[in-house]
Amino acid sequence: MASEPLALIDNLESDLWEAADQLRANSKLTSSEYCMPVLGVIFLRHAMNRYETATKQIQADIAAGKMPKRPLKQADYVMRRALLLPEIARYDHILATPKDRDPGQALIAAMDAIEASFEPLKGQLPRDYTIFDRNVLEDLLKIFNREALKAASGDVFGRIYEYFLMKFAMQGAQDNGEFFTPPSIVQTIVNVIEPEHGTVFDPACGSCGMFVQSSHFIERLGQDTAKRVVFYGQERTATTIKLAKMNLAVHGLEGDIREANTFYEDVHTLVGKCDFVMANPPFNVDMVDAEKIKDDKRLPFGLPGVNKTKKVSNGNYLWISYFWSYLNAQGRAGFVMSSQASSGGHGERDVRRKLVESGDVDAMISIRSNFFYTRTVPCELWFFDRGRSKDRRNAVLMLDARGIYRKVTRKIYDFSPEQLSNMAAIVWLYRSQGTRFLGLVQSYFAAICRECAAIPPALAAFDGAVAAISAKLAAFQKAITGIKALDTAQRQALADAVGELAEATTAYGTDKAALLKDMAAYGKKYCAELPATNKAQHAARQAFEPIAARIKGLIKQVELIHKLLVRAADAATLLAANEQAAEHFDRRDLSRLLKRLDEIRHGWEEQVAGRAQRHQGVVEQLRAASYFEKQVIWLQERFPEATLRDVPGLVKVVTTKEIEAADWSLTPGRYVEVAPAEVDEDFDFDESMRDIHVELADLNKEAAGLAKTIASNFEELGV
Repeated sequence: MASEPLALIDNLESDLWEAADQLRANSKLTSSEYCMPVLGVIFLRHAMNRYETATKQIQADIAAGKMPKRPLKQADYVMRRALLLPEIARYDHILATPKDRDPGQALIAAMDAIEASFEPLKGQLPRDYTIFDRNVLEDLLKIFNREALKAASGDVFGRIYEYFLMKFAMQGAQDNGEFFTPPSIVQTIVNVIEPEHGTVFDPACGSCGMFVQSSHFIERLGQDTAKRVVFYGQERTATTIKLAKMNLAVHGLEGDIREANTFYEDVHTLVGKCDFVMANPPFNVDMVDAEKIKDDKRLPFGLPGVNKTKKVSNGNYLWISYFWSYLNAQGRAGFVMSSQASSGGHGERDVRRKLVESGDVDAMISIRSNFFYTRTVPCELWFFDRGRSKDRRNAVLMLDARGIYRKVTRKIYDFSPEQLSNMAAIVWLYRSQGTRFLGLVQSYFAAICRECAAIPPALAAFDGAVAAISAKLAAFQKAITGIKALDTAQRQALADAVGELAEATTAYGTDKAALLKDMAAYGKKYCAELPATNKAQHAARQAFEPIAARIKGLIKQVELIHKLLVRAADAATLLAANEQAAEHFDRRDLSRLLKRLDEIRHGWEEQVAGRAQRHQGVVEQLRAASYFEKQVIWLQERFPEATLRDVPGLVKVVTTKEIEAADWSLTPGRYVEVAPAEVDEDFDFDESMRDIHVELADLNKEAAGLAKTIASNFEELGV
C-alpha cells in the first residue's frame, strides 16, 4: 500500500461500494444474496492483476536466463503469489462476452476453470450469478474494471476486499455479519502477540482477518509471510470458509482452513503445538453438550459449569481453555471475549483462578461499545503468554482502552493508526522494551518534520490564490470608482470587506513569516538529526510547543481570509448587477478562482498520467504537524520517563495477590481506577467538529435512504 496514498484508497473503496450497493438496491437483491457474487468479481479482477504482474516477471526472468523457456505451469505463478489463469477466467475475456451470451454463465465458467487448475480453491468460489439481471451484472463488471483498479497492487485489492466484507457485515449479510472482525480489533491483537513465526491458528477463523493482519505485520518487518508462518483455521460455516479462502487468495496467502465445530472437534490436532493462537469466537454460546467434551484434553482446567441437563450453560470458558491448551511452551494467544467473562462467578471463576495461577495471563484490554458492526456491546481482549520470564509471571497488564477511540460513523468506532501504535507502546514498556517506545516517539518527530517541510509550499499556493482574487477585486473596485449610479451601501460593503481583508492579510503575513522562521530553526536543530533519547525528545517537544501555537493561530487566519474574500466577492457580485459595473466584472473567472481557493484550503484531486493524485490542502497540512505533536504529548505526559507507570483510568500492572483479593476478576476497569477530572485547556475543536460532521453525514444518508424506501413503497402501492 505504500505506493498508493491512503486517502485515495479510502475514496476508491467508498466509491466502489456506493456504485455496487446502488446496483444491489436497484436489483432488489438482499445483501446476503449479493455478498458472495460481488466478492467473487473482486477476486477475479485481483487475480487478473496478479496474473499479468507475474507474467511480466516470468518473461523478464526468461529473457535474463534465470529460467528456461518452456510451457508455463501453475507452480511458476504460485511461487510469485499469483494464479495461472485459463483464458476464459481472465477478466478481459469475461468483459468481452458476446451480447448473445449470458455474462453470468461466463463468470460461472471462469470460476470452474480456476478451481479446476488450483486445488486449494476447489468448491470455494461463488457461482450464483444467474440471479442477476444481465444489465446489473455487466454494470458490476464495469465497476471493477476502472483504470485505477487495473493498475492497483495486491495490497489495494486486499483492502478493497476487506472493505466490502466490512460493509456486508454492517448490513448483516452472511450469518448476521459474524464472519468479520473489525481490523482495528484484529490489529490490536496482532500488535500485542506479534505473530511473526511458526504455527498460527484461529479456531474460529471467520473470513481469516487474523491471518491477513498477521501477514501485514510480518511484511512490515521486511519478511516473507510464506517463509515465516503456517496458517491453520477452523470455521463451522461452509459459506464463511469460502469467504475466508477468497480473502487469503486475494492477499496472495494460503492456509489450511477446514470446516469444523471447535467446541467438539480439533481437526488439525494442534494441542500444545501452536506458536500463536488468535480468535474472535462467538460469545455466550449456551447448551454445549458437556458429556461430549468432559474428557477433552483441551480442558486442562476442567469444565466451567454444567447445568442439570448436562449442558455447559456458557461456552466462553470453553473457548478460553481451548486457546490456552493449543499453545506450546513459548506460545502466545490473543482473543476477543465478552466483557462478562472476565468477572464471571462459580465454575468460571475457578477456571479463571487456575489460569491466573498458571502465570500465563499476560494482559487484558477493555474495548468500549460500538466497535463491532452487528453488536454494540463492549468486549475485552485477553492475552496469554506461556513463555514469560519468571519475574513477570506474577503480573498482569490491565489496560482500560474504553476512552481511546475515533468515530467512523455515528454508530461505529475504531482506533486510528496512531492510537493502535500508542497502545502497543504501552505493551512495549510493560515488556521492558523502552527502546521501541522511544523509537515510536522518534517516528512522530520524523512525521512532524515531514509535515512541517510541506507547509511552506502549501502556504505559497494559498498566498497565490488569495493574491489572484484580491487583484480581481481591487481592479473591479478601481474600475467602478466613477460610476455614480451604484448603491452607496453596496459600494461601502465592498470597501469594508476589502479593508478588513487587507488588515487580515497583513497580520497573516507577519505571523506566517514568524512561523516559517521558527520552523526553519526547529528543523535545523531537531530534524537534521531526530531526537533519540528520552531527554532529547522532551526538549524537542517543548521546543515545538510555541510553533504548534503559531500553527493553530495561522489556521484561524487562513479561515478568516477565506471568509473575507467570499464576503468581498459577494459584495462585488451585488454591485455588478448594475449594467455599467457589469462591464468590469467577470463572474465566471471569479467563481473559478474562489473554487480553486477552496481546493487549496482543504485539498483536491487531479489526474496525473491517468491516475488520481491527491493534494493536501493548506489547512490539512497545518493541522498534520500538530496532530503528530499531540501523539508525542499523549505518550510523554503519561510515561514521562519512558518506563511503565500506573496511569489512573488507563493502565495498571497488578499482581496475582491483587487479583485474588478482587475475587479473581480480570476486568481492567476494576484496577485502573477512575481518571481524575481534568479541565481541557486545549479543547480539540477540530476533532469535535469532525465527529459532528460524521454524525450529520450518517443522518443525511439514513434520511435519504428512508425517503427512497417510502417512495418505492408508494410506487408499489400505486399511490
